[in-house]
Amino acid sequence: MSPVLKRRGEKFTIPGKYLLLILTILCVLLMLVTFGTDVFNRPLNTIVGYAVVPFQQGIGKVGSWLSSRSEELVQIRTLLEENARLKEEVAALTEENTLLQQDKYELNELRELMALSEQYGEYHKVGARIIGRDSGNWFSSFLIDKGTEDGLALDMNVIAGGGLVGRITSVGPNWAKVTSIISDNSNVSGMTLSTGDNLMVSGDLKLMADGCITFSQLMDSQNAVVEGDKVVTSDISDKFLPNILIGYINSISRDSNNLTKSGLITPAVDFEHLSEVLVITDMKQSVGE
Repeated sequence: MSPVLKRRGEKFTIPGKYLLLILTILCVLLMLVTFGTDVFNRPLNTIVGYAVVPFQQGIGKVGSWLSSRSEELVQIRTLLEENARLKEEVAALTEENTLLQQDKYELNELRELMALSEQYGEYHKVGARIIGRDSGNWFSSFLIDKGTEDGLALDMNVIAGGGLVGRITSVGPNWAKVTSIISDNSNVSGMTLSTGDNLMVSGDLKLMADGCITFSQLMDSQNAVVEGDKVVTSDISDKFLPNILIGYINSISRDSNNLTKSGLITPAVDFEHLSEVLVITDMKQSVGE
């Protein structure tokens, strides 16, 4: 059985390459017959003309179709290559855009730190990057990439984003741990900037979901402290330098003893999006001397 024929009962088909070969052979034979028709009489020429012309037209149509298909394949291949190139360009531009956005964010943060450094220009400072933190959404405690080799020591104050972040509670050669003022075990002696009244600021991670921490023991006999007043570190704090902004009075109420007041403070620092900080290398004890 011929390799191009199907088994009995199946549809008879001839592969395209064999069909093209057969048509080509017929075309050549008919062309040879056409060249030899001069030796035949007119009736034979007419018969041969009827036989040759349709085959020649068919072969021409097949050739045109094959040429069109070849051009289409070339175009498809070109489009596929162009599509692959464009995908690579889009990926490169996406990566470049991401890097630019990251650079813009870091630039804005560095500008804020520079402005903060100028605000507390009387102190010596070291910039540091946050390299780790405790689990959760808030920077209640975290690690920075500077340590004793950079001149850092225990209880040095840390600032960022407009105000007080916390203090160093442990330190190594090239790292330090910072406990922030929003930590549950943090207490900072503060005062209202407008009146100079003392109060105690305490961390409360549960309240940070509302963007607040607490204050208590406010002596405000003149009822002069109002919402929006600035709260800064006080002169009587044993670990924190004076006049560093903590935040703003958010709400205030009188305690049951009718002597003191308590309430909420909105921190000056965004404790959810920290990445760079400034460490003040001047210590409270040395500044007071």
